[in-house]
Amino acid sequence: MKKALHTTLRRLLLLLPVLWLVVSVVFLLIHLVPGDPVQQMLGEGATANDIAALRHAYGLDIPLPLQYLHYWRGVLHGNLGRSLRLNAPVTQLVFSRYPYTIALAIPAILFSILLALPAGVASALHRAQWQDRWLSVVSLFGLSFPSFALAPILILIFGITLDWLPVSGAGSWRHFVLPVITLGSGMAAILTRMVRTTMLEELGQDYIRTARAKGLTERAVVYRHALPNALIPLLTVLGLQFGTLLAGAIVTETIFSWPGLGRLTIAAISNRDYPLVQGCILTIGLTYVLVNLVTDVLYGVINPRVRQ
Repeated sequence: MKKALHTTLRRLLLLLPVLWLVVSVVFLLIHLVPGDPVQQMLGEGATANDIAALRHAYGLDIPLPLQYLHYWRGVLHGNLGRSLRLNAPVTQLVFSRYPYTIALAIPAILFSILLALPAGVASALHRAQWQDRWLSVVSLFGLSFPSFALAPILILIFGITLDWLPVSGAGSWRHFVLPVITLGSGMAAILTRMVRTTMLEELGQDYIRTARAKGLTERAVVYRHALPNALIPLLTVLGLQFGTLLAGAIVTETIFSWPGLGRLTIAAISNRDYPLVQGCILTIGLTYVLVNLVTDVLYGVINPRVRQ
């Protein structure tokens, strides 16, 4: 127990430089934009007095090191500034939309896992047979079909032609179906191929032959012995793909008019609302870092040998 706690604390300390880098990059975002961001916020018809006033309001008229310190102070106190277009605190706007994005991402992950685990195991157990070839074709199709192309097809078939499901908003569970399928399909294809590869490696190990020699059923050999050991690489891919999922959520939320953080980010970019863009990107980045930390800690939970 003490060793596990020590390992977790060490990983938290190693996370600090990553957090510093994420916050620093988000801070520099407004300074890396080509041209004058204040001029872009106000438009070409803005007067010099208006530009100077906005610079002062957002603290852009002070030296860059002081701006950096002020931004860090705001982040540590949960103050990310005010939205230029909506005239509301960025923190309030972000956290009003953040639950919708998480509520969409988690079912999408679960959907992909529920598809990938049985498909990957079946593909490994029937290697080089028609089941394996068919699942390989389906997974390859899912890998090569982006979400921005899949979403309109799902809307056309299930929303317009059959009129089974709503195509916009977030009112009931029926509103989740199409966005979740759109987000989870690509990840399911990646996980299926990953499960197949890791299962083939585990099924060829000596301990599997020993388990079969002891008379264990094939179901027990596969699901009690081989599959748990194959979950470590799968967990790695899940952690890495979560960032891709958040990036895909930006497109998916826009297509389905989902009131999440991704749609808020697109609106902020379109309106040149840089404080809000900074807040959205910072939230997405910190979420990705946190998920990878949780993934790292779960290694030891699934396989105690990782803690050694």
